[in-house]
Amino acid sequence: MNAQGRPTAAFAGESAGGEETVTGNRGLRIEEPLIFEQDSPGMTGVDLPAVPDAPLRLGTVRPRGRIGLPGLAEPQVVRHYTRLSQKNYAIDTGLYPLGSCTMKHNPRLNEKMARLPGFADLHPLQPQATVQGALELMDTLAHWLKTLTGMPAVTLAPAAGAHGEMCGMMAIRAALEHRGEGGRTRVLVPESAHGTNPATAAALGFTVDPVPGAPDGRVDAAALKAKLGSDVAGIMLTNPNTCGLFERDIRSIADAVHEAGAYFYCDGANFNAIVGRVRPADLGIDAMHINLHKTFSTPHGGGGPGSGPVVFSESLAPFVPVPFVVHGPDGLRLVEHAGGPDAGTAFGRMKAFHGQMGMFVRALAYILSHGADGLWQASGDAVLNANYVMARLGDVMTPSFDGPCMHECLFDDRFLKGTGVTTLDIAKALIDEGFHPMTMYFPLVVHGALLIEPTETESRAGLDQFVDTLRALAERARAGDAAAWFQAAPRLTPRRRLDETTAARKPVLRWKEGEGRAGP
Repeated sequence: MNAQGRPTAAFAGESAGGEETVTGNRGLRIEEPLIFEQDSPGMTGVDLPAVPDAPLRLGTVRPRGRIGLPGLAEPQVVRHYTRLSQKNYAIDTGLYPLGSCTMKHNPRLNEKMARLPGFADLHPLQPQATVQGALELMDTLAHWLKTLTGMPAVTLAPAAGAHGEMCGMMAIRAALEHRGEGGRTRVLVPESAHGTNPATAAALGFTVDPVPGAPDGRVDAAALKAKLGSDVAGIMLTNPNTCGLFERDIRSIADAVHEAGAYFYCDGANFNAIVGRVRPADLGIDAMHINLHKTFSTPHGGGGPGSGPVVFSESLAPFVPVPFVVHGPDGLRLVEHAGGPDAGTAFGRMKAFHGQMGMFVRALAYILSHGADGLWQASGDAVLNANYVMARLGDVMTPSFDGPCMHECLFDDRFLKGTGVTTLDIAKALIDEGFHPMTMYFPLVVHGALLIEPTETESRAGLDQFVDTLRALAERARAGDAAAWFQAAPRLTPRRRLDETTAARKPVLRWKEGEGRAGP
């Protein structure tokens, strides 16, 4: 037990010469306390002037002690955050096989462009005459997005994919109200949809009507068409869908939806699988959000700025929210106010200012560096890699559906039946092998799901290493005595497996001085 009270039990196979260390460190894997645990009162890396005496402005409320900020010298702070960074797993570290998330490589060219002073130093309140280059970049990106989707209109404003979903559905609601059909309140959503789809519809006041899936992993087209009626506002469907399959009946579904007077919203999360090959407009789609991180390589996750532009069909184009870029006699300008002479029937504004400029720069840099043929190849390589993974694992794991997949391949837990090993156990064992686990237990329509999306930038050698590891884990699970080995994984991480149920139901959200952390 080290000084911070955290057990450092020996790893499997270390019984000979694998005793615990005095420090809790294991070679270059440093045991790192919380920054608050390193607090040394009076220690500081900066020189600040003394706080002058001043009258209290909080009435009878008086300070009872230190506010609790940790005091550390500069080297301590640098070492702390450097050590934490070394515990991270990222796309720059290795394969990130999360299905339904498209953890794309972020080319350094994109970052270089985003850091150009002309883009990095912009302020959203600058006069428009001083930001003509930025407006031209936005206009150019909008042109590419419209061209790649075949749609006549786009908004760049939404701050994320889910925000884009809301934008698309708000445009549909505005269009229905404009034609006097505000009574259409039912939205059809496949059972395999991303969770944000029904959440978005419900948040806007629509009634969500689930549509079952067919045995082949696609939406049950007959069941969907049977649910259409005069109260249906639209459908929210993902294509390729969350099972990694292309919806073969999408054109007939779109025709039936339009015949019923409803609109077709497409979740564009999986556009990376078809960009440059299929235009959503040709499939009968009326609105679709585009996750710039999933398809056009802008950074993903970490709480940073997201971006979810939405493209619109001709029937929804009049309701595109402000702001948007227009051409005028004095150059480019932004239409910023709904109800103004240039805004038409725009339903309003989605957020402050004009969207995520840094993401626009990165996305356009990716698009221009690839060109139309490069984007075509990227989507093809993504599909090829996913099918390669499925083909190599199909004899030891159980694919959920027959036939080729699109950009991601889906397995269920039938191959683990009778072994005592679960999908979660496989994922934890992958961590010991140096891989980030795939998406687990999603989509919910597949029991014990393992959803793998390798993306287009992984080499065959990298895929082979990942596949060989999964094959070995599957064979070990079927060995008959492996359950205990899996249930103890991960063994080689700074912390072992959590009691996830207790952690979710009784989370410890605040550090308190003097309280150690139990467990490895």
